[in-house]
Amino acid sequence: MKEKIDKFLRSWISKKLLVFVIGTILCLVGKLTSTDFVTLAITYIAGQSVVDTVATLKGYKKYK
Repeated sequence: MKEKIDKFLRSWISKKLLVFVIGTILCLVGKLTSTDFVTLAITYIAGQSVVDTVATLKGYKKYK
């Protein structure tokens, strides 16, 4: 099931954009503060940047 969801999301929307969309929706309904949203965004982008950098240095392809 998880593979199907990942395949669907990869084909329709990037994961970074999905994080911002979900964060924005949670902010609008009052479940997430603006400070939490910024922390979420910075954490995700920084973590993904590290993964992308290591993958590039090791010569892995980003997507098949």
